[in-house]
Amino acid sequence: MPRDQTDESTLAADLRSGDEAAFSKLYSRHTPSMIRVASTIVNSRATAEEVTQDTWISVLKNIGGFEGRSSLAGWIFTILINKARSRAKRDGRSVSFDEGGTESDLSAAFDGKGRWKEMPELWDEITPERIVAGRRLADHLVAAIEALPPAQRAVIVLRVQQGLDPSEVCAILGVSDGNMRVLLHRARLSLRARLAELA
Repeated sequence: MPRDQTDESTLAADLRSGDEAAFSKLYSRHTPSMIRVASTIVNSRATAEEVTQDTWISVLKNIGGFEGRSSLAGWIFTILINKARSRAKRDGRSVSFDEGGTESDLSAAFDGKGRWKEMPELWDEITPERIVAGRRLADHLVAAIEALPPAQRAVIVLRVQQGLDPSEVCAILGVSDGNMRVLLHRARLSLRARLAELA
């Protein structure tokens, strides 16, 4: 879901003033993705949940220092990544988001703007059966995202689910633009293959 800059500015101002509704909205919007991203770095979902809670505490303590040089979501996810890396290091775990690879075949499935060249087949009619199948598809997609390698999962969550700009994703994860695009490409291909299993 793409960010709305006005909404983020308002949320940041509301957080600074201690508005609980603003925090609740932000918490609901980002927490599931934060846990998914943290779990790519730390060793368990429980630890990812702890890191996420620590991140929220840090966000609330430091919101006065948010200057808007990045998006609010980008700032939050930067804090999350730093906390997750510190926790992983403390736990003796190391994860790199740099998978290497090349961009040479990025154009095979996607255009220059990251959109599908050829969309996966979509249903033509909406029926109760299709709605039930859609729920099954959504569950399948969530499982497919969870099964991605850590670097690919982090990129797909930040870039696609959170709608962060490519430069923010690169800065948060500490990867080059080319590497981020390769990771995103591989993640999309994996997800497309998993979705094709349902056809």
